[in-house]
Amino acid sequence: MTQLINDQGFVADDFATPYAPFDAAEGAEAGATALDVPSDVQPETIPVDGAISMIRVAFPSSADGRGFTIARQLRSRGYTGRLRAHGHVIADQYAMARRSGFDEVEIPDDLAARQPQDQWLARANWQEHNYQARLRG
Repeated sequence: MTQLINDQGFVADDFATPYAPFDAAEGAEAGATALDVPSDVQPETIPVDGAISMIRVAFPSSADGRGFTIARQLRSRGYTGRLRAHGHVIADQYAMARRSGFDEVEIPDDLAARQPQDQWLARANWQEHNYQARLRG
């Protein structure tokens, strides 16, 4: 099982239903509405049209930051649907995930047990604690 996190903390997943399965990014069939994207995909190969309502980007390790780059490039290309980080993202990375374009984070239950909701909520004010914006004035 997994735990979904957004700026409100641990929340129920309102997307994963039998009617909205995730398709693999490579070879997604026509009519796909949700994509699973590995961390080594080239972002320019991911469709960003209005038919795709959710893209879930894999984080195989908390030390693998390629997902942040994928998210930023998808948003730069005009993707406006839901963007979910999936896998080994830690609470300390939540602000970076939100700044790079992710709407939410999905982590395994064992990680959620080690990093409870209060640790994620402490980073939910990601817009206020942007040191780069403070440096720019």
